[in-house]
Amino acid sequence: MENNLELLREKKGFICDMDGVIYHGNKLLPGVKEFVEWLYKEGKRFLFLTNSSERSPKELQQKLARMGLEVDESHFYTSALATAAFLSRQAPGCSAYVIGAPGLVGALYNVGITMNDVNPDYVVVGETSSYGFESIQKAVTLVLGGAKLIGTNSDLTGPVEGGIAPACRALTAPIELATGRSAYFVGKPNPLMMRTGLKLLGCHSAEAAMIGDRMDTDVIAGIETGLDTVLALSGVTTRKEIDRYPYRPTYVLGGVGEIPGER
Repeated sequence: MENNLELLREKKGFICDMDGVIYHGNKLLPGVKEFVEWLYKEGKRFLFLTNSSERSPKELQQKLARMGLEVDESHFYTSALATAAFLSRQAPGCSAYVIGAPGLVGALYNVGITMNDVNPDYVVVGETSSYGFESIQKAVTLVLGGAKLIGTNSDLTGPVEGGIAPACRALTAPIELATGRSAYFVGKPNPLMMRTGLKLLGCHSAEAAMIGDRMDTDVIAGIETGLDTVLALSGVTTRKEIDRYPYRPTYVLGGVGEIPGER
């Protein structure tokens, strides 16, 4: 761990988390521009794979552009897209009651899933700033009535400019507790999302690395998919917390700016 970055730099592909690795809120993290420039210069295949379900790939592209970073829309994949793909395979033409942001609703619409607050097939929960008691109460009633509970990802918290905010699993927990039903979470570390990421990269797992700021989603997702892993200490997990886990990242870096090395 924490040595021989030359082996990391030789990888053909990089799957990279966004929150806590590329930015906090609306602030680009140090070294990110240099890292992305290096990816393009070296002809690396890369994908920003985020558990956040709030924004579409186009919105993520525009968000980075506002922070001065130009990346093509094709380099983004979200848990909202993964959730939509999963549901469309499980139950084509199904309906859902959604607690989430426009990125999630749009992803579901795009695969033919309709919105339904009467008798939906699924209750789908993602990140949102409009979370409230009425929506929780509605979701509980629908799940008890037979709707299946889906979470876009299992993150309990996420980094923001002011610190840490509740994420999808924390928002889903009241519904699970009130109904006695467990949600199925689609995003990292679920192998479904990681395998899709590798397919989009066009790389074998041995040729790619996973970069993230969380031991409990990013690092374990990479390990279970056979990738080398990079823990960036720019987000949620701190250096002291690494020893709490029974697995280790391949590399521990302060941030992605350390990957290119001397330029």
